[in-house]
Amino acid sequence: MNFDPGPPAEVAYRSTDDGRWTLRFVRDLRHPPARVWRTLTEPDLLAKWAPFTADRDLGTLGPATLTMIDGETAVPLAAEVTSVDAPRILQYTWGEDLLRWELAATAGGTRLTLWHTLADRDFVAKVAAGWHQCVRVMELLLDGTPHPPVRGADALNYGWSELEAAYRRALST
Repeated sequence: MNFDPGPPAEVAYRSTDDGRWTLRFVRDLRHPPARVWRTLTEPDLLAKWAPFTADRDLGTLGPATLTMIDGETAVPLAAEVTSVDAPRILQYTWGEDLLRWELAATAGGTRLTLWHTLADRDFVAKVAAGWHQCVRVMELLLDGTPHPPVRGADALNYGWSELEAAYRRALST
């Protein structure tokens, strides 16, 4: 199946006070925040684009399990939804990482900003490339032209290496 990853997202990163790194990944989507919110929180929609599945709706505070998928391998990771302000802010832990999704209404739809905090600076461009592919699949789902999720090692078949190199260059400036 043909997969056009689309243009690179706006990205930046910064160090945190606790010695970790936060990627800022920004993408404009042609859909209203309420529709984008559903794809971020509802387990059946998350399963169609995210690198993980969720054991519950993420639109409420509290513990959850996010299961990372890589081919036939499924790795459950503890998560905790720590902030919800539908349809604007969703924040949760995913293993040792922290993800904060911010949705802002625009004239053309939604500006989606993901803040992903992780331990290893060397993984920032890799994480950007992975989220690029996932958010592109989300966008196709919202457009009504769904593509199967791009996860794990399979991402290499959909231009991940080129995206990682492009994000490494963008983040080095």
